[in-house]
Amino acid sequence: MLKNILSRILIVVVLFAACGGQSSREDAEKELVEDVHTDSIPPLPGAIRLRVATTTSLYDTGLWGYLEPMFEEEYGVELDVLYAGTGKALEWGRRGDVDVITVHSRAREEQFVEEGYGLERVPFAYNYFLVVGSPDDPAHLEGMAPEDAFRTLMQNGEGLFVSRGDDSGTHGKEKAIWTAAGYDYEDVRTSGDWYIEGGSGMGPTLVMADEMGAYTLTDMGTFIAYQGDLELEPLVDKGDMLLNVYSVIEITSARNPEMAANLREFLTSETVQELIGNYGVGEYGIQLFTPCAGEDMQDI
Repeated sequence: MLKNILSRILIVVVLFAACGGQSSREDAEKELVEDVHTDSIPPLPGAIRLRVATTTSLYDTGLWGYLEPMFEEEYGVELDVLYAGTGKALEWGRRGDVDVITVHSRAREEQFVEEGYGLERVPFAYNYFLVVGSPDDPAHLEGMAPEDAFRTLMQNGEGLFVSRGDDSGTHGKEKAIWTAAGYDYEDVRTSGDWYIEGGSGMGPTLVMADEMGAYTLTDMGTFIAYQGDLELEPLVDKGDMLLNVYSVIEITSARNPEMAANLREFLTSETVQELIGNYGVGEYGIQLFTPCAGEDMQDI
């Protein structure tokens, strides 16, 4: 099971190239790491490669670490998994830096496809968001609807809230809940010291909230994967707004469109859908993701 609370950076360095000398591999990897900080992703020498940009929640749960070697073995390709918030993944897709994205922000995904950057939004799994917090629950949010919980946080000044603050799908869902609660997000984020923008992935955000005894919004999968190391507890877990759907989108300008289509077919295949549904159950006793390929997901 992969857990990456390590670097708080947005990108994982790709696998070693299958061909070429040691020095050329090291030079290429050094160039990639350096270029990550300038938001550019240069090509690496070697075997057939496919780049997928994924959300931190799919990566932090270890799902990609589980599926990646299966895909590579089946299709004879090096899969480079880059993880970031949905906003950054979409940006990489628009620039053609990656071949496929797997993200979770329906409105932005549909806009991405409408603008011609992606071929189709294909949902393949879902879970739910949770509002988690310290066991003493100073704002008494337990059992509330998400909108009521956020409204309570804003009004009574009890408890800290750590936001992803990183333009991710989770951050987008947080903004939507604030809107549903009747607030302008800019008013919320500037309303006081109780609201903290972490600017990190889901794993680091959970760790920060845990250390501060604060509330945060998290996807269920990452929370379950990290729960053994946290004192945080799920307090708000019901409400239509908490549905969290993950989709795969092939990039229109993919360098290898056939292999990009293979990844979409792989994620939505009956075999892999079953693997996704069973992932984590043995270790945590609960399903981290519910497969949904081929289901009627028009309204989510």
